[in-house]
Amino acid sequence: MEFGTVRKILGNILKIEAALMAVPLTVSLLWREASAMAFTWSIIITAAAGIALGVGRVEIKEIKIREALLIVTLAWILVSVFAALPYVFSGTIPDLTEAFFEAVSGLTTTGATVINDVEILPRGLLFWRSLTSWLGGMGILLLMLTVLPSLGVVGLQIYKAELPGPTADKLVPRLADTVKILYLVYGGMTLLQTILLLFGGLSLYDSLLFAFATVSTGGFAPYNTSLARFSANSYVIIIMSVWMILSGVNFGLYYDLWRGRWRNAVQNSELRFYLALTGISIVVVMWNLWPRVSGSLFESFKHALVQVSSIITTTGYSSADYNQWPDFSRSVLFILMFTGACAGSTTGAIKLIRVIIAGKLIKREVAHLLHSRAMVPITVNGYVVPEETTRSVCAFLFLYFALFAAGTAVLSLEGIGMVGAASAVAAALGNVGPGFGAVGPAHTYSQFSPWATVLLTVLMILGRLELFTMIAIISPKYWKQ
Repeated sequence: MEFGTVRKILGNILKIEAALMAVPLTVSLLWREASAMAFTWSIIITAAAGIALGVGRVEIKEIKIREALLIVTLAWILVSVFAALPYVFSGTIPDLTEAFFEAVSGLTTTGATVINDVEILPRGLLFWRSLTSWLGGMGILLLMLTVLPSLGVVGLQIYKAELPGPTADKLVPRLADTVKILYLVYGGMTLLQTILLLFGGLSLYDSLLFAFATVSTGGFAPYNTSLARFSANSYVIIIMSVWMILSGVNFGLYYDLWRGRWRNAVQNSELRFYLALTGISIVVVMWNLWPRVSGSLFESFKHALVQVSSIITTTGYSSADYNQWPDFSRSVLFILMFTGACAGSTTGAIKLIRVIIAGKLIKREVAHLLHSRAMVPITVNGYVVPEETTRSVCAFLFLYFALFAAGTAVLSLEGIGMVGAASAVAAALGNVGPGFGAVGPAHTYSQFSPWATVLLTVLMILGRLELFTMIAIISPKYWKQ
């Protein structure tokens, strides 16, 4: 284990984080807010920690899987700890456990909050809150691979451990170029949505914050009522919904479209399944809402569009209190909390490619019952899925639902009811944000005791790191040579 390499890279990450804090500091200074001092101290402490970790001459060698797993896990924990400092120093969230929860929620793009009234927050702090979602969406480690070209050759294991999904393929031969392409797509989508929201009557500040939280599928809104604030502005509602759906697409497919490889996108089975599932869910929820909740078909469509897009992409926006919706609509949304969208996107939960592989595995087992000697390979997009990938998907699904069941049982000790406990665990593990019952869109996570807050924080990190990364670190075999 090259601990010197691990220490050096973690120091570089904290230096980058300190530099990024200068952006919300500038916002605070422009509005002459007292929170500027909170960011100043946060920058000093974060930079000092980064410098301390990087002390001494350390040659960054080839990063193997052990170092990559440790770097990714420690990086997410350290970055979250220092991202919580502005909340503590400003007095917005004086409790360290809750401040850490808020920081983790932003960086993992969960969108759950312990702040009961976000509209009283200083603008600089609100900006930092949304910026953490944007940074966490694509991954601050991938950002590091972009700004530190020296890691472009040795950082492949970091790239594989950081990118969500069962596989992580490079778009081009050089890793640094692949990461730059992903960030160009990510930044381009953010910029375009910001411009479109400006045309919808939003200020530049609000447009930026909503674009940060939408493209990252983070869901942090600068208003207590989330998207319900724009219920009369159909243009904004539709733009936000469309961008949530676009953000749930594998970002590599956008590169294929830019390169003229349209067939790769059109024939991609995961994309087709994603669009079909989203479209069908919107239609059935709309029809279920129309006679029961809204007298207008168009209003029912808008609510269905927002909530289905928000839940399946694990963004966490809300246009209404869907806790009050019919059981059928809430059941559809609850199921979508588990599926998620496409691998290679900024979304959380299981990812649809795993659902597809699991479905084909079931089909193969049925075929084996009828024809025991038949060789039925599992194929996706014309390629045979390796058996190790199939085993990985099965193990992931088992572990995901085991953690969900165990977490639900433990959290039910909080006395919030089974629905509230189950949806809170599903929302944390899937990085969704709001759930149902006690953690519905009209509530926050400030109601939980410290131990429950810690549990949900750990589940958010586990979900963002695709379970195995963090679990591997705590296994005894990992520390054996």
